[in-house]
Amino acid sequence: MSKERDRMNPVSREKVEVDGIYTNEWGREEVLHRGQHYPSDPQLGATEWELTQFIYDNHHDGQTDVRLVAKADEDMPAPKQNHPRKHTDRGDK
Repeated sequence: MSKERDRMNPVSREKVEVDGIYTNEWGREEVLHRGQHYPSDPQLGATEWELTQFIYDNHHDGQTDVRLVAKADEDMPAPKQNHPRKHTDRGDK
């Protein structure tokens, strides 16, 4: 078996190890930070929690970090060397 299947999801009242958005068995999402304890569900009681999204700070003044924005193809310079198979057949081989 893989190690992922052998590992159990954290249960209510355990300590949170990683900042992130967690989802319980019923799909309720909760933002939890490291050091907090996983809460119990009001209806289920103790539940398992699964990490669905990491939280990290990459925004400055409400703008996405420029390094994370994909560049358009037209901004990229033309390649300096073309692949030899793109050579048109002019009889000069």
